[in-house]
Amino acid sequence: MNTASSPAQAKTGSLMSMDPQRQAFLLLRTVFTVAPIIFGLDKFTNLLTHWTIYLAPVATSVIPVPAQTFMYIVGVVEIVAGIAVAVRPRFGSLLVAVWLLGIIVNLLVLGNFFDVALRDFGLLVGALALNRLAVASQADGQA
Repeated sequence: MNTASSPAQAKTGSLMSMDPQRQAFLLLRTVFTVAPIIFGLDKFTNLLTHWTIYLAPVATSVIPVPAQTFMYIVGVVEIVAGIAVAVRPRFGSLLVAVWLLGIIVNLLVLGNFFDVALRDFGLLVGALALNRLAVASQADGQA
């Protein structure tokens, strides 16, 4: 008995009846849309954490603004990145990957929060996986 779903089932069926590649694409696109938007919005409220503790002092010497103002800029970039993933996942996933690389470099320069840097490396790899799945979905006409 063949349990593989056909393309027709994938278009009309539930998430569980879809091709696993399509499921992975949708899951990653959803996470990399929602998470950056939530984190970006939180840069304006600091409800999740006080984000300035993660900022290397060299960042505010390169861009001479107060740390919280820098975080407002970061928040806008993260919101834009999340929207980009939702609208153009092939491009948006690369934007998120580059952004995560910048965060990792910042944390390494800070010399602290190595656990967060490692987590963000895992997220960077996930963003690159989303990019590859977006290419495949686009080729299939599903992106």
